[in-house]
Amino acid sequence: MKRITDSERLHGWRARLHEVIFEADTPAGKAFDVTLIVAIITSVLVVVLESVQSVRVAHGPLLRHVEWGFTALFTVEYVLRLLAVARPLRYARSFFGVVDLLAILPTYLDLLLPGGRVLVVVRSLRILRVFRIFKLAEYVGQAQVLRDALRASRYKITVFLVTVLSAVLIIGSLLYLVEGPASGFTSIPTSVYWAVVTLTTVGYGDIAPQTPFGQALAAGAMILGYGIIAVPTGIVTVELANAARAQISTQACPVCGAEGHDVDARFCKRCGAPLGPQTRPPDTIS
Repeated sequence: MKRITDSERLHGWRARLHEVIFEADTPAGKAFDVTLIVAIITSVLVVVLESVQSVRVAHGPLLRHVEWGFTALFTVEYVLRLLAVARPLRYARSFFGVVDLLAILPTYLDLLLPGGRVLVVVRSLRILRVFRIFKLAEYVGQAQVLRDALRASRYKITVFLVTVLSAVLIIGSLLYLVEGPASGFTSIPTSVYWAVVTLTTVGYGDIAPQTPFGQALAAGAMILGYGIIAVPTGIVTVELANAARAQISTQACPVCGAEGHDVDARFCKRCGAPLGPQTRPPDTIS
């Protein structure tokens, strides 16, 4: 009984398609990606221009037709990306897979929700591929370090945010008790809103305590706000130092499309598929 591996699934025209769409090492691949980035920038510019009333009045229909043309182009490109990997669903769930999908949905959403196409500005996230296209592997590596640092910090940051939320709830409740509706603190949610604005040092000034005790509490919240700013910064800084690693290559996995592998990696860190040029291996019997 023959056992078909992921490498065997990706051969012939699919392997060539993967090389053009996902790799920037060949002239065809680089030309494809550069053309795609120009199309992304142009499509975002079209949406931005359409938001200007004078431009919309003069060229609205033309801009909408151009946007639909870009959407059709990106839809075909998204389908080709799914065909160019051995496991399409795995790529579809990846970061760039989700971004690629979100890049085409807003225009279709506009049919049900007028004005929804302005969300196509999410396409600008796809320009992140420029670091891979122009061989700026150092930027790819730093992005990987940042992602790993944020992932390692998530538990500490969660505890920190829960503590801050508890603090603003307590401070807001105390201000509601001390100041009351006469000073604008008409409810606990309103008082919590004031506490958030004060603790984050924004200070809109639309609500202000009037009593001495309330003002003293506000002063303490302001000082506390300056103090807590350094906490998440320190947490992420430490994790950034811990996440420092070797250079990252621009190789994309031919199976799931994952990127950000080490320069000496032979297999995908996400799905385990072999990296590098794909050739169809001889059939195996199991």
